[in-house]
Amino acid sequence: MGQVILVTGAARSGKSEWAERLASESGKQIVYVATAQRYEGDLDWDARIDQHITRRPGSWRSLEVPFDLGGAIGLGIENECFLIDSLGSWVGNGLEMNEADWRSGCDCLISSVESSSASLIFVSEETGWGVIPAYPTGRLFRDRLGRLVRELGQVADQTFLVVAGFAVDVQKIGVAIDRQ
Repeated sequence: MGQVILVTGAARSGKSEWAERLASESGKQIVYVATAQRYEGDLDWDARIDQHITRRPGSWRSLEVPFDLGGAIGLGIENECFLIDSLGSWVGNGLEMNEADWRSGCDCLISSVESSSASLIFVSEETGWGVIPAYPTGRLFRDRLGRLVRELGQVADQTFLVVAGFAVDVQKIGVAIDRQ
């Protein structure tokens, strides 16, 4: 298995920039895996996607993978570093899935992570630090993302929390909680 790194944090904390730096320092061919989809008429969303695109070096290969993330990761080879940005967008893309199909997709993702020979860097948002959303879709998103991040944290070699532009290696200072 290649190295697995999880980078998580709040919006605009610097998590994508930290993940990009880690990928650049890997010494491997970088494959940027974008999970976001463009939505017609959403100029703000387009600007956010474009910001990520312009920050990437031209030598990085890009894949747009809104759904079959496990399948895409399964294609990785030893001399590659896949930078997956972001899990929140991927979870959002799957909100319409029923629970059985969703769990199947997550199980496929974790299995692909555990068997990949490529290095993997995941970027994820932290969503559960505020009030419980008052609407069902918000709660579903928060719960699915929280569970997935926890599962990835269990198989990651390193886990960084990015806060206010600082990256903290939580596996060095934290205590692991048993997988549930």
